[in-house]
Amino acid sequence: MSANAYSATRGLQHEEPLLFEREHKAATAIALPGVSGEIAASLFAFVRKTPARIPGLSEPETVRHFVRLSQWNHGIETGFYPLGSCTMKYNPRVNEQIVRLPGLAYVHPEQPQDSVQGVLALLFELQQWLGEIAGLPHVTLQPAAGAHGELAGMMMIRAYHDARGDNKRRKVLVPDSAHGTNPASAVLAGLNTVEIKSAANGRIDLDALKANLGEDVAALMLTNPNTTGMFESDIGEICELVHRAGGLVYGDGANLNALVGIARPGDMGIDCLHINVHKTFATPHGGGGPGAGPVAVNDLLAPFLPVPRIEKNGDVYQIICEGEQSIGAVFGSLGQTGVLLRAAAYIAAFGCNDLHKIAEDAVLNANYVLARLKDVYHVPFPGLCKHECLLTDEWQERHGVKTLDIAKRLIDLGMHPMTVYFPLIVHGAMLIEPTETEAKETLDTFCDAMLEIAAQCEAGDTAILHDAPLLPFRRRLDETQAARKPVLVWNDSGFSS
Repeated sequence: MSANAYSATRGLQHEEPLLFEREHKAATAIALPGVSGEIAASLFAFVRKTPARIPGLSEPETVRHFVRLSQWNHGIETGFYPLGSCTMKYNPRVNEQIVRLPGLAYVHPEQPQDSVQGVLALLFELQQWLGEIAGLPHVTLQPAAGAHGELAGMMMIRAYHDARGDNKRRKVLVPDSAHGTNPASAVLAGLNTVEIKSAANGRIDLDALKANLGEDVAALMLTNPNTTGMFESDIGEICELVHRAGGLVYGDGANLNALVGIARPGDMGIDCLHINVHKTFATPHGGGGPGAGPVAVNDLLAPFLPVPRIEKNGDVYQIICEGEQSIGAVFGSLGQTGVLLRAAAYIAAFGCNDLHKIAEDAVLNANYVLARLKDVYHVPFPGLCKHECLLTDEWQERHGVKTLDIAKRLIDLGMHPMTVYFPLIVHGAMLIEPTETEAKETLDTFCDAMLEIAAQCEAGDTAILHDAPLLPFRRRLDETQAARKPVLVWNDSGFSS
């Protein structure tokens, strides 16, 4: 199948130089009035010695530049985004409409509590919903992202041990397939990490876990389903082993999309769970903007939750700012209210009767992709996956084609690549997560593109794969040099590093 079957024409896509490369010497479009009189001595140090470096462009030229750049972007609103481990699902527009209602959009963190009772009621209800979904009844909405939630959770676990006088527990066990933020969060909380190897089936090696349990273990951090897409079927025994050794179990909730409405981490024995609402509950994701990573805990950790928190006293919602054993504030207010309310809208749209359909469809879609591709791409851990499937380049590498070549060729075929080379424990990994929001037709288009690439390998037509992408304005970069020696500055003579 030709590339045009997957991607639209580039005919009206313009190559776009920098604004400084486009500037002309005509008068600038903005004329500022001069300063009358003498400049005060206190301001003299701020007077420009040289003219401001502003490109001499008109408003239409400037606006068109940025609009054309925006047309280069790929986002969840423009196409399929199959990143594994990241749950890049579509964000419903109704959520955006709701949070733009004046009574929600214009709330100020310092408003009197009696003037924001409606917002507090919504956030309190979200706390209750997340606690029920997690199977962990006590929730803080403060953390501003998943990694921030990890840090708050590890701080609570450390505070729990210290409050019991068990301050020798400073070791955190982290599976080798964990998200990279897990060990970083533990270290930031003043703890030490020890890597636990995975077994041949892609799950935690119980013998390795047992060998590392002891009186110095504060916690085990694990993701379930894990980053190979497999469910930790020994989760009950894993939690029991850690608890018996005196440690707690921290759950990375990044993959909650596979469980929501079906199974609750708290029921499995997990003590603390962060919830990426920008993943499971379809709030905006990525780009460095505001996120949210609420944390749910059991009764053991409840006294250590951050403050402020929302509590209900009769018909009145109150912001509680004190807690004798609380770890204190981890955010400047209650949390990223706009993001949290988007999550509340998404959960409300499904309701308790239909929330399970998220996980059911996500798991079905991932296994559909796996079923279509497993005969032409190597599957390192056979069997049903959960919300994401894992392939490798083992069979294509025999023809000199690697995961990066496959990912770059997908761009020519109109598809955003999957997550590549993660988890790190799997050579040539390709981690694919379709989520529940994609139609079968979209999945078939993606699978057809992957099958075409595999067929090109088998036919020996590998030159095109090594050269890909061929269609975008920017061809394949030397990514090592781009990372180590980025070109960040432009001047009249061109770029410099």
